[in-house]
Amino acid sequence: MMLTALAGLALATWAYLLVGRSGFWRADQRLDDGLAEPESWPGVVAVVPARNEAASIAACLKTLAAQDYPGRLDVILVNDASTDDTAGIARRVAGETAGDRSIAVLDAPPLAAGWAGKLWALDHGVAEAARRAPDAAYLWFTDADIVHQPSVLRALVAKARGEGRALVSLMVRLNVSHLWEALLVPAFVFFFQMLYPFPAVNDPRRRVAAAAGGCVLVAPAALAKAGGISAIRDALIDDCALAASVKRAGGDIWLGLGERSTSIRPYAGLAGLWAMVKRSAFTQLNHSTLLLIGTVVAMVASYLVPPFAVLAWPWHGQGTAAVLGGLAWGAMMLAYAPTLTYYRRPIIEAAALPLTAALYISMTMHSALDHWRGRGGRWKGRTYTSTSAES
Repeated sequence: MMLTALAGLALATWAYLLVGRSGFWRADQRLDDGLAEPESWPGVVAVVPARNEAASIAACLKTLAAQDYPGRLDVILVNDASTDDTAGIARRVAGETAGDRSIAVLDAPPLAAGWAGKLWALDHGVAEAARRAPDAAYLWFTDADIVHQPSVLRALVAKARGEGRALVSLMVRLNVSHLWEALLVPAFVFFFQMLYPFPAVNDPRRRVAAAAGGCVLVAPAALAKAGGISAIRDALIDDCALAASVKRAGGDIWLGLGERSTSIRPYAGLAGLWAMVKRSAFTQLNHSTLLLIGTVVAMVASYLVPPFAVLAWPWHGQGTAAVLGGLAWGAMMLAYAPTLTYYRRPIIEAAALPLTAALYISMTMHSALDHWRGRGGRWKGRTYTSTSAES
């Protein structure tokens, strides 16, 4: 009877997620092309923080310079103590760029105590933007491993101006080119949407706030009102912290899926993806043991009990549990299908979501174990402990 009760609870959970979580699973928050364009196009400064991005920085900068944006666009690359040729490649691209798109390469000072590396670089980029283009209406934060189609900035500004948004962000299309990426990456986006339902994020009446750090357009005035980058200087999940600070300060925000912006960062199999998730998973839970236990229990009950109830039917012999588990598994697949479609993956892969969830449970527990051991999260040669950053 316990298995039947758990399977019934899983079915009730997925029924709620399908009808009562702001329709997060529909994956329908997209940046439209048909937005009304402003009468005049304001100035924009793109700020690109980069640490050891030699493999991708040239492609990133070239797509920024190729934007079909009618207004002024300046680009600032902030080199964050790279040990490879990131800065050299960026300077060569800047020298080869023709037209009126200026690309400046700035070396960030040594990382100060209490700052996360990316935010340290962004803060110096923001200061340089204010010096170079004090009249710019927007800052465009974009990661150094992302390429944008020429129409992206135009659509971002039209969205921000047309709807009066202080911040507009895109969850860029992540790289899916091998088995582990296919198994884990679409699920990462699915889980993110579940945690921060995009329709709720985009509703000014709701407190839910989130952004995706790979592509963020923000008004300098709204950023200053929220306390600037320094207000979130030690945040490891910096994009959501930025969105929350802007929304708390009264700015409307918008977050959607970015079909025309793509990450070109390859992940080194399971190990690379594991390291990426492990770095901040326990931080997402505020380093709370109680939240960790609750999350693991909830994920086991929601994702693992349904397939167990179905596949172990010959062993446990509880027909009702198997039926309820099958219905819950089907509801799970239904919820996951739009995200798989967005990533152009076969719908049948939705059946493997329980396996993916088991891997994410393991990554989260590993993240907590590293925190308890005092190792924090390690990323690009830096180790981060608690919510503060150390070099």
